[in-house]
Amino acid sequence: MATNAEMGRAGEEAAASYLTTVGLRILDRNWRCRHGEVDIIGVDGDTVVFVEVKTRSGDGYGTPAEAVTPAKAQRIHRLAGLWLAERSGPWVPVRFDVVEVVIADGRGPLLSHLRAAF
Repeated sequence: MATNAEMGRAGEEAAASYLTTVGLRILDRNWRCRHGEVDIIGVDGDTVVFVEVKTRSGDGYGTPAEAVTPAKAQRIHRLAGLWLAERSGPWVPVRFDVVEVVIADGRGPLLSHLRAAF
């Protein structure tokens, strides 16, 4: 049985692969600062996309996206502002997505991409 960390890494790999195939150009993965971490940061057209990946082994505790609480969403908004400020580029449109990954029963991961989730 995989640890939570291993499952999380597998979910992030699956999400990054999926997002690339649907046209997201990934700029950063696991970007960190003292305030927290953003799983994936990419560009979709002219929009910078901040992606939270939530991985579960099932839905016994609700859907993975339900784990993105209002406090977590607020933290990611703040982190996005810090990431953008580091780049000091022009103002750009931003979007906040969630990719749900369910890895269960030895099957491949099942993904759901929630655009503009919060």
